Amino acid sequence: MTATENAVTALDIEYGSGRSTHDRVADPLRPEIALSWRRSRVSGLDPGAPNMRFEADAVRRRTRMLAAAAPVLARLADELSDTPYCVLLADREARIAEDPAGSAVLRKRLAGIGVIAGGVFLEETTGTNSLATAHELRHGVVVHGDEHYLEPFKAFSCYGHPVIHPVTHRLEGVLDITCLSENASPLLKPLVAQAVRDIESNLLEIGRRTERRLLAEFQIATSGHDRPVVGLAAGAVLANRAATELLAPADHLRLGELAAELTVRRGRRVIERTETITLATGSTIIARMRVVEPGLDAVLVELAPEALGAQSNRMASVGGELVAGRPVYVGGAPGTGRSSTARALTGDGPVVVLDGAGDDRAWSALPRMLAVERASVLIAENIHLLPESRAVQLHRILESTQVRAVLTGPAPDNLSCYPAILAASCATHIELRDLAERPAEIPDLVHGILDKLGLAGHVRFTAAALAALAQQPWPGNLRELETVVGTAVEHRSVGDIVPSDLPERYRIGQRRSLNPLERAEFDAIVGTLRACGGNKQRAAQQLGISRTTLYNRMRTLRIPG
Repeated sequence: MTATENAVTALDIEYGSGRSTHDRVADPLRPEIALSWRRSRVSGLDPGAPNMRFEADAVRRRTRMLAAAAPVLARLADELSDTPYCVLLADREARIAEDPAGSAVLRKRLAGIGVIAGGVFLEETTGTNSLATAHELRHGVVVHGDEHYLEPFKAFSCYGHPVIHPVTHRLEGVLDITCLSENASPLLKPLVAQAVRDIESNLLEIGRRTERRLLAEFQIATSGHDRPVVGLAAGAVLANRAATELLAPADHLRLGELAAELTVRRGRRVIERTETITLATGSTIIARMRVVEPGLDAVLVELAPEALGAQSNRMASVGGELVAGRPVYVGGAPGTGRSSTARALTGDGPVVVLDGAGDDRAWSALPRMLAVERASVLIAENIHLLPESRAVQLHRILESTQVRAVLTGPAPDNLSCYPAILAASCATHIELRDLAERPAEIPDLVHGILDKLGLAGHVRFTAAALAALAQQPWPGNLRELETVVGTAVEHRSVGDIVPSDLPERYRIGQRRSLNPLERAEFDAIVGTLRACGGNKQRAAQQLGISRTTLYNRMRTLRIPG
């Protein structure tokens, strides 16, 4: 007994004498049909009771595949208009994309067995037929009469062929011509195959046009700045260096899902959408997405840290305060970027910069410098270090002149006496958070450091390296980050910097979601370890705990040892 006959016998035994048609198969089933029956049987499908599923709302009406198929379907419908045939097209999920075209009598009969738009034609729902089996096998299939697994389909013959994208080799759909068994013709198989080749050719041309349009929009979007930009289309992804440094593979998948949702919902105009996304690093970004052209499933995505928009608006507002002659105070811990923020506020004009711990002669000459050099802005750094006499002098200058001034120092709550009075005289305060509280800014900060080092076009921090940096506690803030980046590029001045290129203590993310008590404990342990040069015995003694307890707490808080 052949394998095919064994398959038929197994089916006969499974369904018993009550399934007359299955018991009376006159000829052995072809191997691919027998295997399809077996798959249908294993899925639990009853030949006499179709498991039809309808997902009309899930059908995407404006896809690249449907656009490529439209002229081919129109031609087939015209050619078959006076014949007893119908044309069907299913999408890549085996859902019938549109109601059948062709013979009105046959369309009505097909609708009676569920062959309508939204019908799901998988072998597990409809058994062996040319739509479901071609979808399963990824090659052309012809199914005649009794070869159909379901009883209601046995009156028909069908010719199906999958539509495969010529570039991505991904299944895009299945094209089918169906008729009553008495109207079967061997000419239908090559007709379907040629129609599929035409659809695939159209897919290739649409893809080229889409990718050309996406490339043009991508080039425009990335010119004149280094913000992260991604272009997405079927089988094509464009990303500039900033986006490559920012995004991990999981982030690309998430953007692809959002872009697909946007193209599904687009109408006859360019659609835009803004989403807040949490990256694999844990940082949050804003993704502004838009379809590049109606009718094309290509999406341009521009990315920015969540706080960047608000920060830009804030900086512009503070700049307006300076223009109006009102002083600004920039406060934060050492290394948080007080100096760079102050310089960013002043613009490109002349500036006088003095430090509270600087030379007393420079402070004595301040009135003359402001008058003679006509500086546009005064930057007074570290005002908490000013002697009382100089603090009084600065306060008088701010009160008596229209000099535009930026003062820097610790957070105002940490000031006292005259420095506190100076900070209070500033109408606007900018409070800089610790770097550990700003992980979303790490990629931009690293890129800026590389730019200052003259390596921005030569060195790239990978997403994994940036993720490791984003999870550090950064007690030294920006200065510490600059040191880490500088150390990494000393060892690799060209190409990709991966976690193993970072200093050892920075290779593994240290932070997790800590409650305030755990955070204080984390900072205490890390600070003590650094003060003790990594000596755990000495660190445990200083912390007043045993070395075993220290090791346990380090494991719990994910502090690398």
